Amino acid sequence: MFVEVIRHFYGYHFAENRSLWDNYVMSLSQEQFTQPVAYSMGSVRNQIVHMMSVDDIWFSGLRGLEIPDWLNPDDFNDRGRIRAHWDTLEQTMRAYLADLRDETLFEKPFSEGEDENLITWQVLLHVVNHGTDHRAQLLRVLFDLGVKTSSQDYIFYVYDNP
Repeated sequence: MFVEVIRHFYGYHFAENRSLWDNYVMSLSQEQFTQPVAYSMGSVRNQIVHMMSVDDIWFSGLRGLEIPDWLNPDDFNDRGRIRAHWDTLEQTMRAYLADLRDETLFEKPFSEGEDENLITWQVLLHVVNHGTDHRAQLLRVLFDLGVKTSSQDYIFYVYDNP
């Protein structure tokens, strides 16, 4: 039962990432996309690459894989490349979530370091919360660039996905 709640919450995470991308980011000029911003990660592109890195790093750890290096935003000037990478990452995350079981949510996936006392459900909630935080930051940056944005509130996802 708990795992279904997590999957639902990730449905929100994935839907909001796609909405952000399709409704706002794709309408930006390349200059706006990479324009330095004195806030958070430094540009729309950099924010998105950061979000992908964080999701990949945490899910690699949850899957017991070697933690990947942080992605370099300079390697992602092409939005098609970003979208392809983000889609692949989402599919990897969905595959992990599909195999997730209630009992797994209460395991400690990391055996050492500062994360050794984290429980799987805590990590999973953190990843979505982190994404929500950075999407909110992006919505502000997009607004400042003149893009008309809308809410990303979870409750609106619930209304459409009971």
